[in-house]
Amino acid sequence: MSFDKAISGYVLIKEGRVMYNDVVLFQLPDAAPAIFFNELYNALHINYPKFFKMDNLCKTVFLATEVLLKDRSLTGKYKAEETGIVFSNANSSIDADVRYYQSSMLAPSPALFVYTLPNVAIGELCIRHGIKGETACFVFDIFDSVFQAWYVDMLLDTIGTKACISGWADFCDEKFEAFFYLLEAETDNKLSIKHNSENIDKLYNHVWTS
Repeated sequence: MSFDKAISGYVLIKEGRVMYNDVVLFQLPDAAPAIFFNELYNALHINYPKFFKMDNLCKTVFLATEVLLKDRSLTGKYKAEETGIVFSNANSSIDADVRYYQSSMLAPSPALFVYTLPNVAIGELCIRHGIKGETACFVFDIFDSVFQAWYVDMLLDTIGTKACISGWADFCDEKFEAFFYLLEAETDNKLSIKHNSENIDKLYNHVWTS
């Protein structure tokens, strides 16, 4: 089934597992974040040296997007200004903030300071995937699918956005998760899910059975 304005792909990363369009692609449930990120990076056969300079939130966002777009190219289908990114989280850039504060006791680290805003993660994605449309990062206590669906729908309905990466990504106290989906104005993909908060919640709240 296909819809005008539909979810054409999604990725869920939580509890040390990675699901892409209903298929578990990777799992390392007991690994520390640094090991998990590096192993997933290698499993995806990515060649992007800048990855190793990113903070933890940015790595979470970057890897989720690499999985989401692994079978497609936004630049091959859309103009740069027709694509956007909207995500939210609960802890902003607190992980990098704390690390920067700790480094400032001796000598402030410019490498850490770069990542003390969550929208830097969006900037990395824009550079990587040629995105020049609407971007935003919101902070909520929990993932608000109603707001997310409304906001992204508004972008596609009013300002000429034709594709948007949307979702949730958070990293705090060595715990992390990400849920991103690709919303397209028109899609004939095999996976074509009507865009509403109920369907978004079903994807985000997946319960691992093993």
